[in-house]
Amino acid sequence: MKFDVNGDEAFAATGGRPFDGDKTTILMLHGAGMDHTVWSMQARYFAHHGFSVLAVDLPGHSRSAGTVPETIPAFADWCLAALDAVGAGEVMVMGHSMGSLIALEVTARLGARAKALALLGSVPEMKVHPDLLNAARTGNHVALETMVGWGVGKRAQIGGHRAPGAWVCGASMRLLEAGDYAVLATDLAACDAYDGALKAAAAVSCPALVLSGSDDKMTPAKLARPLVDALPDVRAVILPKAGHMMMIEQPDETLDVLADFFGALR
Repeated sequence: MKFDVNGDEAFAATGGRPFDGDKTTILMLHGAGMDHTVWSMQARYFAHHGFSVLAVDLPGHSRSAGTVPETIPAFADWCLAALDAVGAGEVMVMGHSMGSLIALEVTARLGARAKALALLGSVPEMKVHPDLLNAARTGNHVALETMVGWGVGKRAQIGGHRAPGAWVCGASMRLLEAGDYAVLATDLAACDAYDGALKAAAAVSCPALVLSGSDDKMTPAKLARPLVDALPDVRAVILPKAGHMMMIEQPDETLDVLADFFGALR
């Protein structure tokens, strides 16, 4: 659906059901250079199981207009304005990679309005290698190849998807290629500069889930430990043989964990 945030048109997928602010909203936040489609496998489930889904395109990404925020807190500002714009009440927040850092900031600021937080592929410090950042800034395709090479787990690199014909590497590359190098560079720089994750985590008052992939080379599960320790009420889960793109590498397994977590808190 389309709506207005701070004078700019915004877009969010709602999982095939009309958005209803009287239901608990699940706000879904994508990673750097990506868009709402990374949640395709999960959005429809939750929309058809009693939740209102808001899988947004962050500002300046895909179908949402506006200037790309240059910091994680500025992304959070936009998300809070988006929730108010659609009339969302109680909110559960989940984010992947860069989206997980934004989710932390959003949830910390929502206070009692936030009912749950799920962080996928998340670590408190997402430092970006200078070569990757420079490749994105100069529009070098190596930036996308690096992200797909690091982001997709070992098994998914050579196939192995449960859906016949599905190729995670190809789908991930086409998604990044559909975006804009300047947007990706801004996103990566925002991740690299952000140092507020542990402070935000300590301010979260709702139950939280930290979901990691055992084969994630971009945000290794072991580096998520400080984040797990900082969250007051947290469950940590590691998906076997999953990489950074767990939502599309293992959509069923990822959904099972999320449905169990969110479903128990309704």
